Amino acid sequence: MDFKYDVIVIGAGHAGCEAAAAAANLGSKTCLITMDMNKIGQMSCNPAVGGIAKGQIVREIDALGGYMGLVTDRTSIQFRMLNRSKGPAMWSPRAQCDRAKFIWTWREILENIPNLHIWQDTVEEMIVEKKQVVGLTTCWGITFYAKCIILTAGTFLNGLMHIGRKMLSGGRCAEPASYHLTESITRHGITAGRMKTGTPMRIDARSVHFDLMETQDGENDFHRFSFMSEPRKLKQLQCWTCYTNERVHAVLRSGLADSPLFNGQIQSIGPRYCPSIETKIVTFPDKPQHQLFLEPEGESTQELYLNGFSSSLPLEIQLGALKEIPCFKDVNIYRSGYAIEYDYFDPTQLTHTLESKIIKNLFFAGQVNGTTGYEEAGGQGIIAGINAHINCEGGEPFILGRDEAYIGVLIDDLVTKGVDEPYRMFTSRAEYRILLRQDDADMRLTERAYRLGLAKRDRYDALCKKKEEIERIVNFVKSYSVKAEKINDALETMGTARLTHGCKLIDLLSRPQITISSIAQYIPAFNEMLARINDRRDEIIEAAEVLIKYKGYIERERTIAEKIQRLEAIRIKGRFDYANLQSLSTEARQKLIKINPETLAQASRIPGISPSDINVLLVLLGR
Repeated sequence: MDFKYDVIVIGAGHAGCEAAAAAANLGSKTCLITMDMNKIGQMSCNPAVGGIAKGQIVREIDALGGYMGLVTDRTSIQFRMLNRSKGPAMWSPRAQCDRAKFIWTWREILENIPNLHIWQDTVEEMIVEKKQVVGLTTCWGITFYAKCIILTAGTFLNGLMHIGRKMLSGGRCAEPASYHLTESITRHGITAGRMKTGTPMRIDARSVHFDLMETQDGENDFHRFSFMSEPRKLKQLQCWTCYTNERVHAVLRSGLADSPLFNGQIQSIGPRYCPSIETKIVTFPDKPQHQLFLEPEGESTQELYLNGFSSSLPLEIQLGALKEIPCFKDVNIYRSGYAIEYDYFDPTQLTHTLESKIIKNLFFAGQVNGTTGYEEAGGQGIIAGINAHINCEGGEPFILGRDEAYIGVLIDDLVTKGVDEPYRMFTSRAEYRILLRQDDADMRLTERAYRLGLAKRDRYDALCKKKEEIERIVNFVKSYSVKAEKINDALETMGTARLTHGCKLIDLLSRPQITISSIAQYIPAFNEMLARINDRRDEIIEAAEVLIKYKGYIERERTIAEKIQRLEAIRIKGRFDYANLQSLSTEARQKLIKINPETLAQASRIPGISPSDINVLLVLLGR
């Protein structure tokens, strides 16, 4: 071993795994450095992937040739498509996974990628020469050299855990924190801060009264996370729900004096949209109950995850409060919930490739950029891995637009707006969410990934075949005429109005009561055509149906996106001395100097930049 690489990735969490796999699959000699090879892809909190907007990100990672979707499908023990009662822009896949199998599936994949080596060690120091990273040193005194380094250290940088007034250093329960690395980066002018997150206690299933809970079953239809996945192989399990009550809240309130969140022990900001149970009862004092979800941690383990009961209160308070819920009156737990504080770096110091503006060839991805969630981390990781490879080999930066992917929205938000709390993706953050559906992530991204060399030929061929089948369905319904007398009885059966005269099949499919599957049985020619689809039939029919039913909405949103895209084409970086533009507001000058946006569109998204400021820049560009 010569310890010289093209790309080194620090940390083997969800960002690190995707980053290392992407760089290596593109041809870069890559090393993934992790503290513990037995914790690769560890799900530090809930062993679940996906959810609202997060599921779309995983589909995008998969469409680009990443692995999170494949690993999730292979280890899924419950799958659900959320928001099915709403429009397809809101549909979001979510899966509960087997925690242990998730780790070993990731490790098996990584160990068999050519060009990728794994090294178990702790990084302590970045080596920077002439504002460019060239290597690193580890706690064992080993020096590595690299053309590019990607930092994906999660919650490990100066990590500090809290249970009541007890504090313990660590990056995760029973795992050491990483020291000195933050300081070796900030000494070069990069700004760091502190954030906080937490996790709930883990429950012993043998002590739970399941008969006092409501069950929540999964779905077992054709939906998967990966566009290349085979059917799920693991046993599909139930989840359960219950509620807190006023007795629970009274016990929790009795411990607030010893809560690190309220006694001044924790100063950093936690995730707004995943608050601890003590934060819930303080923020919503009039709410009599809060819903909890009990979720399995694996196919055969007794360990259960109590979603909604994250806490850093003293153990006796956590346990005492939990026992006030009837189904947990005899509960035993495996370990306490806790909070953890850790270092992150201001993401406005990055370009859209996730490369530092201050230290060349140094990339940041995941929670070190102020995000929260496995999916957000994985999305950043694959983009950082791609662009690190490009920095080594040459080529145009790989950047996804806000109208191309939730990953594009995520990264643009981070580098343009920054963060003042852990960032979590929501569908509401995307102005073009009708274009960014979970069903068409492959249609949006796989061709780009194939041209790049990350998506392989089999994936591209599957995409082309899918496109052809969808076009066949759409063209058929556009051209096929339906006679009223032959279809009216069927329309009544489906609960929709009869026809007074004939029409095209596409007009019938625009009705909400009618689906492709329901109408096809009454139109033999259509049914026969659908029957000829051999591979991924249900997926193709669903994708075609979305395009047919929401055609107007999709076209309108695409038109709006294209208008905004014109501003994306107007590059302004290096063209203005903002400090001397007195026609801009003082806030605008300060924000533009700090962010130094690449394009006029990016400038327009910076908080504090008004439309009049953008108009000033447009006028000056015209001159």
